[in-house]
Amino acid sequence: MRRITVRTGSHDYEALVERGALENAAVHLRPFLSKRKLFVVTTAPVWAQQGVRLERGLAGEPFLRLTMPDGEEHKRLATVEKLASQMLESGADRGSLLAAFGGGVVNDVAGFLGAIYMRGVSVIQIPTTLLAQVDAAIGGKTGVNLEGGKNLIGAFHQPELVLIDPDALATLPDREYRAGLYEVIKCAIIASRSLFQLLAERREEVLRRSPPVVEELIHESVRIKADVVSADEKEGDLRRILNFGHTLGHALEAETGYRRLLHGEAVAFGMRAAAWLAARTGLLANGDYGSIEQLLDSYGPIPRVDGISAERLLARLGADKKTVGGQVHFVLPERIGSARVVAGIDPALVREAAERALAAVA
Repeated sequence: MRRITVRTGSHDYEALVERGALENAAVHLRPFLSKRKLFVVTTAPVWAQQGVRLERGLAGEPFLRLTMPDGEEHKRLATVEKLASQMLESGADRGSLLAAFGGGVVNDVAGFLGAIYMRGVSVIQIPTTLLAQVDAAIGGKTGVNLEGGKNLIGAFHQPELVLIDPDALATLPDREYRAGLYEVIKCAIIASRSLFQLLAERREEVLRRSPPVVEELIHESVRIKADVVSADEKEGDLRRILNFGHTLGHALEAETGYRRLLHGEAVAFGMRAAAWLAARTGLLANGDYGSIEQLLDSYGPIPRVDGISAERLLARLGADKKTVGGQVHFVLPERIGSARVVAGIDPALVREAAERALAAVA
């Protein structure tokens, strides 16, 4: 078992990375139960694939399962309201405990539900996708989408525990796994040259999900996010570097109705555009830019996005959370392993970056 501590102003908690953690769920959750009602928020596909393992692991501990629709398009307030109504009908009170059991959408929705139900109940994150294990479940950012933009309604609500079982990835479709790898690549570019090298040099092991390599990817990505969140819980400054690839990536998700791309795929698109911007503005050396493009290519391709214009993507940037005072902020790499937030980039360059990224996936 590997333990990574996340230290925040709200409270400290641990992210546990352990193969077979689902079978040991009772051991890990009992300290938080203490006669509290446990509600498990999940989706039908996740429960079909992993539910037996969790139920067996809870070793008779009672719980109520709340099933939400699967897919990013259901990451909406209407879903939260339905789940909250089910909790109320089942007798949930402020002492209840929510477990988010699923991918990033479940982690975000259940986390937000925990933040607002009766003004806040405790949450445990049990992520079942690579993207959720290395990103969505860590750090307490929760929320839902509007048609006009991603995660525009949300709250910071730190979990009591993050329970990560790499064995849950065994049933993950290849496309979902690769989407998660793009979030690992993000972590490498902004904070870890050694992780970048691992991804570049051991690609075949990564893609065939070699257990030691996958555990190292998860641990290092969680460590990076824990370090950043511990230093900046509510995205005041440093934490914004975790948004590398998300500015144009979120715009692309919204423009495609949250149906054509997985989140990690949209982030890959955004990283390609941001890396070009960094090189074009002289912030990133050409050698590092070439290495970033090569790594993104080696884990692709992402689905085609025909029919999307750069102009439409730029029009959506005004509704992005990273736009402050009318200025769009981009996270740009200054070298592999380091990034900074940059504002005031010439819109013509942003348009060209978007056009180039669109052409690469056309």
